[in-house]
Amino acid sequence: MGEEIKHSVDTDDVTETLDKCVKYYTLEEITTHNTSKDTWLIIHDKVYDVASFLEEHPGGEEVLLEQAGADATESFEDVGHSIDAREILVQYYIGELSLADRGKNNSKVSSMLWSFIKHRKHPVLCTFETAFSWSTWLIPAIAALAVGLVYRYYMLEHKSS
Repeated sequence: MGEEIKHSVDTDDVTETLDKCVKYYTLEEITTHNTSKDTWLIIHDKVYDVASFLEEHPGGEEVLLEQAGADATESFEDVGHSIDAREILVQYYIGELSLADRGKNNSKVSSMLWSFIKHRKHPVLCTFETAFSWSTWLIPAIAALAVGLVYRYYMLEHKSS
């Protein structure tokens, strides 16, 4: 009755289970999905089937079709997609780029971010991985600093006159 039952979870078992759940696609296989009815994109080594999203895309379907069947990481990051856009992307996730093909694509992801991303197995488990990029905080921080310096300069000028 007063017996205590302890459950332990081996993190290696969890990782192995996640690995078995993830579907891996080769770059060659992904490149064949490049039509308006069958549109796959690679973003940060994750594969997304966005065919059903083409008409809803705020930037127009042509933007997605230009990247269809290829690595769209650089284009995706250059646009500066919002956190909401990144959350929407999660629902189109279908798998991962095969380990053998990683690095063959033309993505210019920094090596630190690259190593962080390649150890993740599912976008739901770490949706912050791309949403919390350096540009998310660095640009507003620099702008705030500039505004602060300008304000301080004018306040000192105003007091001395």
